[in-house]
Amino acid sequence: MNTLVLLIICIAVLLVGYICYGGWLCKQWGVGENKEETPAHTLEDGVDYVPAKAPVLMGHHFSSIAGAGPITGPISAAMFGWLPVTLWVLVGGIFFGGVHDFGALFASIRHKGQSIGEIISVNMSRRAKRLFIIFSYLTLILVVAAFASIVAGTFGATVKDGVIDKAASAANASVAMVSLLFIVIAIIFGFAVYRRNAPMLISTILGVVAIVLCLVVGMNFHPIYLTTNTWMIIVGIYIAIASVTPVWILLQPRDYLSSFLLYAMLIIAAFGVIGAHPNIDPESFPAFAGFNVNGQLLFPILFTTVACGAISGFHSLVSSGTTSKQLDKEKDAKPIAYGGMLLECVLAILTLCAIAYAKKWNIANPDAQLTGPTGIFAGGISKMVATIPGLAGAEHVLYTLLVLAYSAFCLTSLDTATRLARFMFQEFWLEPGQTPKDIKSGYKKILVNPYFATILTVVLGILLGLTGWSKIWGLFGAANQLLAGLGLLAVATWLGNIGKNNKMFLIPMAFMMVVTICSLALTVKNQVVAIQAGGADWGPYAQIILGVLLIVLAIILVIEGIQTLTGKNKKKATA
Repeated sequence: MNTLVLLIICIAVLLVGYICYGGWLCKQWGVGENKEETPAHTLEDGVDYVPAKAPVLMGHHFSSIAGAGPITGPISAAMFGWLPVTLWVLVGGIFFGGVHDFGALFASIRHKGQSIGEIISVNMSRRAKRLFIIFSYLTLILVVAAFASIVAGTFGATVKDGVIDKAASAANASVAMVSLLFIVIAIIFGFAVYRRNAPMLISTILGVVAIVLCLVVGMNFHPIYLTTNTWMIIVGIYIAIASVTPVWILLQPRDYLSSFLLYAMLIIAAFGVIGAHPNIDPESFPAFAGFNVNGQLLFPILFTTVACGAISGFHSLVSSGTTSKQLDKEKDAKPIAYGGMLLECVLAILTLCAIAYAKKWNIANPDAQLTGPTGIFAGGISKMVATIPGLAGAEHVLYTLLVLAYSAFCLTSLDTATRLARFMFQEFWLEPGQTPKDIKSGYKKILVNPYFATILTVVLGILLGLTGWSKIWGLFGAANQLLAGLGLLAVATWLGNIGKNNKMFLIPMAFMMVVTICSLALTVKNQVVAIQAGGADWGPYAQIILGVLLIVLAIILVIEGIQTLTGKNKKKATA
């Protein structure tokens, strides 16, 4: 298979899915029928509820949901071959992930911009809401720990014999410098657009020029060399501030500008595939490698590793946590949520093309292997572009740009996850219909305070990041897809309660629940084997306990969901 042919076919399928299936969903749910203003207007507070123009919000949403997922997922699942991954990305993106993200955003804006947890509370039960929020909050703590470690790792200097090796750390220092300059540019952009009413087009052009200048400065001037642990502390302070800062100051402008890095990454990758159009070598990267590869089973592992490239529970938290509070018009929900998911599918397919090239390169160059997510993706794409006549000298610049983009999206997802965790913690203590402003006294007033919730979240996340998040990371894939199944369940119950068609949720919901429970059961079994082999630390024990608890949680919430869907526990829901 030629990579260019694969890319063209996949883009065509996704485009048809967006127009046909996405349009059908709008008609079935009544998107745009509500003539009232969105929560961004009716509840505008200048901090979290702030209306954003569609391109700006698309930048936030796409940057937040993309993160590292659509790159690391296909790389991990590539052991099964490129065909299973491609099919899951296409089918999952159109019929699972797109429906999930779009539905979560639509349901949230019809519930005052509140999270999936509150939707569960109104349409299922208070107990179901609290179980969901506990699970979601713990999952977000793990996300904060992992992404903080990834970002700090891309910034951190290499230490040899107790001394920082500046020569070996130059690339990381460059990425760190550009990232710091990028934050400054974003703040200036936010003040210019939202407080000085600067024209969006002119501000965008100047912002993109500023990004280029940041790249030039960062690649030639990067005097900051700090250890990874030091960067972990700095990142923790940053996300604590970013989580409570009004979205117009940092989150909206930074995510909007960072989206241009993502668009540039997509364009560079597509240009490399178009210009070089390498064939996929069947020996190094077969179409199908089997259902069992090195003891790894295609089902359920494929469906928990690709995740963000097809469907991811984290997306429902973004859609209902931050995006819904900034949506200017209801009709913008389809291009931002459904379109954003399918654009992420394109990134996943481009990652497959990069994997194909990287595998061929590794065979031809055994002494210069491309390994790890950044090495395979950034190295594969930059070397692919370098084979195009006249562009051999661009490899280093392109590699740095792609690594920077990867780091920028991890940072974007990181502070979005922190803000989402803050929302979740606050909502846990509220009764249906309450907001933090309604709590006037008592211990709950402290617990729903945004600063308390943020500090607690950041401290827990950074401590886990410094002490061993990787020991329980094996659960994240299943936990993330359990979130997806519960998100589908929540929106399905709401649509059913208000008399709208919810059948498009039932098969994806059932499939993701089966995938999740099978994956968790497999994880628990593997950890038991690891303990029996001897020498296990606390990681396997923690995974067994958490895995069993997640299985129980999934079963309880599925039972409540079925009761609601069949009318046995049906409540009067608000549209």
